[in-house]
Amino acid sequence: MRIGIDAMALPDRPVGAGNYIIQLIRSLAGIAVQEELVIFVQRSRLPLLAVSENSRVRLVVVADKPVALRLLWEQTCFPILVKRLGLDLLHSPHYTMPLAHPCRCVVTFHDMSFFLFPGLHTLPKRILFPLIIRASARRSDAIIADSESTRQDAIRLLGSPPSKITTVHLGVTADYKPISDQARLESVRQEYHLPERFILYVGTVEPRKNLPSLLNAYQSLSERLPGWPLVIAGRLGWMYDAVMRLVKQLALSEQVYFTGYVPEVDLPALYNLADLVVYPSVYEGFGLPVLEAMACGVPVITTNVSSMPEIVADAGVLISPGDDPALAEAMKTLLTDPEKHRWFSEKGIQRAAAFTWEKTAQETLKVYQRVQGV
Repeated sequence: MRIGIDAMALPDRPVGAGNYIIQLIRSLAGIAVQEELVIFVQRSRLPLLAVSENSRVRLVVVADKPVALRLLWEQTCFPILVKRLGLDLLHSPHYTMPLAHPCRCVVTFHDMSFFLFPGLHTLPKRILFPLIIRASARRSDAIIADSESTRQDAIRLLGSPPSKITTVHLGVTADYKPISDQARLESVRQEYHLPERFILYVGTVEPRKNLPSLLNAYQSLSERLPGWPLVIAGRLGWMYDAVMRLVKQLALSEQVYFTGYVPEVDLPALYNLADLVVYPSVYEGFGLPVLEAMACGVPVITTNVSSMPEIVADAGVLISPGDDPALAEAMKTLLTDPEKHRWFSEKGIQRAAAFTWEKTAQETLKVYQRVQGV
């Protein structure tokens, strides 16, 4: 089987879905011994894949394109290229696919936030993505969802037959683990100017992540339990300025650290340096930072909605989004109770061990084979 994987949506600073694209391709290259993989990638993103060509892997490098032009290319030039290369199947791992496709197609939906929380996206995305997602759901031969939560949302919102959508969880690499190398930890601490102990959030600074709730809860916590700064690690996204204003309003400028984007190579050490990870998102298709933190043995507090309970199970503390007093109390408990802190640390490591990128690739390959009738 000749399988195409569209990595054209890979951003220059990958998070979440971008890391999914990278790790899926790397893992498939390692296990798909009877298949040929044809990877489509923008020229500047090629180093991010870290995949070499061989008898089973071919890289098709395309000139860089801005998002609007890339989506236009996807619907016009891409189908011609797919047909010329004689692909048996094309996997589009980021919501959209060429609607006039010449072969069987699989598409991955990471969440349904464009339908459930449109106000959390920019206006162009609110208009464009629901249309393309609906069309991709109709035109694809199979759909992959990051979680059972996203699968159920897609069935309900898109009207897709349940048999067409398969849940394939994301994974975590072996780099995410407890780290004892103090020199490495100290190097990352110095690189990002981190305090000796801190509470950590990892993710884009944008409305969906519900950072105002975290800041309000943290302000309450800091009055009762000073000495644990809050580190917010991630790029500044849409409407980040509201978060910055709230930090000033709550007089937290001296206690809240913004690191900006942290590349994958530094994330395991960053998690290891933290005493606690808080991920207060109002909606997630998967929530990769939660899994990464658990794998590193850091206790996690997150919300009890969407995919979070599915991923965390009983290995973390779940609270309702926006329940700031409960969040403050949960943080206080885990920071002051060594027994609970250790219990959630150990439980998180055990839970995270069930999620690997190799397993993601194996289950994805099964979807390809089913679509092809292999």
